[in-house]
Amino acid sequence: MSVSPSPHHVVLFPYMSKGHTIPLLQFARLLIRHRRPSMSITIFTTPQNKPFISNFLSDVTSSIKIISLPFPENIAGIPPGVESTDKLPSMSLYVPFTRATKSLQPLFEETLKNLPQVTFMVSDGFLWWTLDSAAKFEIPRLAFFGMNSYSSALYNSVSVHQLFTKPGNIKSDTEPVTVPDFPWIRVKKCDFVPVCIEPDQSGPEFDLLMDQLMSTGKSRGVIVNSFYELESTFVDHRLGVRGEPKPWCVGPLCLVNPPKPESDKPIWIDWLDRKREERCPVLYVAFGTQAEISNEQLREIALGLEDSKANFLWVTRMDVEDMIGVGFEKRVREHGMIVRDWVDQWEILSHESVKGFLSHCGWNSAQESICAGIPVLAWPMMAEQPLNAKLVVEELKVGVRIETEDGTLEGFVSREEVSQKVL
Repeated sequence: MSVSPSPHHVVLFPYMSKGHTIPLLQFARLLIRHRRPSMSITIFTTPQNKPFISNFLSDVTSSIKIISLPFPENIAGIPPGVESTDKLPSMSLYVPFTRATKSLQPLFEETLKNLPQVTFMVSDGFLWWTLDSAAKFEIPRLAFFGMNSYSSALYNSVSVHQLFTKPGNIKSDTEPVTVPDFPWIRVKKCDFVPVCIEPDQSGPEFDLLMDQLMSTGKSRGVIVNSFYELESTFVDHRLGVRGEPKPWCVGPLCLVNPPKPESDKPIWIDWLDRKREERCPVLYVAFGTQAEISNEQLREIALGLEDSKANFLWVTRMDVEDMIGVGFEKRVREHGMIVRDWVDQWEILSHESVKGFLSHCGWNSAQESICAGIPVLAWPMMAEQPLNAKLVVEELKVGVRIETEDGTLEGFVSREEVSQKVL
């Protein structure tokens, strides 16, 4: 006589940022696919983020419950109604925004109390306080960070060996030095976020980082949106670090996205279809939702794309013509399209006409490119993106680096650099 499997109930709590939310929603779809019908999932979010999540998971809503908790109001510097980092006036508000999420904890715990028994919880590593909530209800908690094992391993090695902090080790922030645990890799101090590698730090950003790292260290493991074969050396390194929670490679999560119906094509997909019929390869251009690009730099990007004569699809929140002058879109209309809406990036990268990706090298974007077989023009701008770019260009050899004029992360990129690398 067969015995029905015990039902599993999983709680997911993504951080309020598209780049963090989307992989956990893909993870939810993966769980449903492999455990149906004995799996139910509860996702916690806030009112402004709930419609996006509901729409993203519209094909599996029968197995998923979405609960929204009211986001706090009256946070200094943050406009009312802003509940996602892509809506922040500046990423300098990341710390107060993230700290404000802790006010969700009482209602989160009150809701947990009334849910069916939870098998395990996956919450974003930025939401450090969810570890305490999980512990109160004896729920195993796994943390999710949007980083790959390559970046995590390099950060660990650089910190343990104090590569940039020992006197005499480096002469400048742009001097390449060898990573002790990985002697074939050379890095620069400007490749790393200062708060993560410099000792004797203090202040709100450092305090938040410590809270996040400590809660992650006490978790049952870390969910990694990657796969072992892609970066096995670096996964093995993480497994060998004493005190670090076990990494669980569950990616590439972009592969669980369902195919879009033919009847539901946005105008940019129609445009890509036309380019396919014309046998014109297209460069996809996108820098994520967090990048802060100056008007002067935006102008160089636009003019570099125009000079290259390449067909391009550029997704940006900014009004290019407001910043560089009316007439640009008319001049490039035969070979360029600018989109200001949110797009399904995987759908674009999977399109047959797309043959390259000018990208900030956020990990979601980099991995989607790898899975779609699209070479990358790597232009990192913040966080661990410089290390993602190194992985893409130097380890995997599926990309080319865009170089700033002074070699720093914040340096200026000329129209000539853009045009030449595109070609």
